[in-house]
Order: sequence, then structure tokens, then C-alpha cells
Amino acid sequence: MTPIRLLLVDDDPLVRAGLSLMLGGADDIEIVGEAADGGEVEALVDRTRPDVVLMDIRMPTVDGLSATERLRRRADAPQVVVLTTFHADDQVLRALRAGAAGFVLKDTPPAEIVAAVRRVAAGDPVLSPAVTRRLMEHVAGAVPDTRRTTARSRIAALNDREREVAVAVGRGATNAEIASALFLSVATVKTHVSRILTKLGLNNRVQIALVTYDAGLLDEDGR
Repeated sequence: MTPIRLLLVDDDPLVRAGLSLMLGGADDIEIVGEAADGGEVEALVDRTRPDVVLMDIRMPTVDGLSATERLRRRADAPQVVVLTTFHADDQVLRALRAGAAGFVLKDTPPAEIVAAVRRVAAGDPVLSPAVTRRLMEHVAGAVPDTRRTTARSRIAALNDREREVAVAVGRGATNAEIASALFLSVATVKTHVSRILTKLGLNNRVQIALVTYDAGLLDEDGR
């Protein structure tokens, strides 16, 4: 089995040492590098080719948000999981909009952090869309008109069925739950989700939830 290649980014050497000890002990995870600032990340990614980057969000020179935005613009971008000390934080929300697959708190039990890395490496977001919605509702406030207009313009690229699936994803429904509600097979739902991601230029289900929230679809179609 090929191990998951993991890059650690945190300005606190004690935190990095703890994460390295915790994650490096997993048989299927290989720590390929460490960085103390977001400004070091792109060069390290070029050199080490990680599958997943565990990224502190607050660093003194280049923060984790900026580093995440830069990474996720790359064609060969690794998955990013944000490290934070706050459950509900506007910077976390911005990192999710930039394409981070989720976030974990620094005091999360070790086994859960290991599980989060594994999930992201497998292509699954760390956060469910339902958790993402609660985060958005807590920290985002009213959606600015420009963002709502942009989101609605993007949603207009979807056909009616894809819109139904996108709204269901935004509510936090699993593929199986969507299939049951819309009388589709799970395979068909997966196809719709893939098409939605492609049409909207998104990375994961978390970002589908963000766009449907911004477009006001969850309010219009019920919660």
C-alpha cells in the first residue's frame, strides 16, 4: 500500500513535533516535510509532492489562508486540511471557499486527526456539508449582494436535476439519502455530483454547500 504523503505547516515547532509524532506513527502516513510559515509551502510542495497538507491558519508572515489559496490554484494541488483553535472562524470559512477540504481543531484527539488525513487523501471532505452550513450561518452573516449574484449565475449553469442534487448536498444529505429522495440510483447521484463539481469548477461537496448557501437556494427550498 502506498502511504499518504503528508506535509505539516505550523509556526510552532512543538506543535509540528507533536503532529509528526502522532501522524508519523500511522503505518499508512509518511511525513514528507515540515514548514514554519505559509511562504515556504509552495517550494516544499514542489520538492516533496504531498497528497495532503495539514495547514495552520495563523502564521506570522504568510498565513495559512493565503497559502491555501495559492496551492488550490495549482493544477496539481494537494488536498488541504486547515488547523485552527476556533470552531467558528471567518478565516476557516475563507479557507473552505478557497478549496480546503475541511478543518480540524488543534485539540482534536489524535485518532480523529489521523482519520481526517485519511478521508481527505481518499477524496472525501473532512466536514459534512451540514457542519459547513452551521459554520457559515454562525460566522458569515448576510450574504453580500455581489456574492449572491455571482453564486446564482454559477448555479444557472446546472440543469434542474443537478440543481436538486446540489441543494440536497447543501443540506448535508449523503448520496444514498439523495438517491432515495429523488428516486435515483446512488451511481446516478455520484454522476450528478461529479458533473456539478465540473460545471461549477469546485473541488468537493463542501464547496457545493457554500455555493448553494450563497445563492440562497437553501432558504428558498427549505432547510
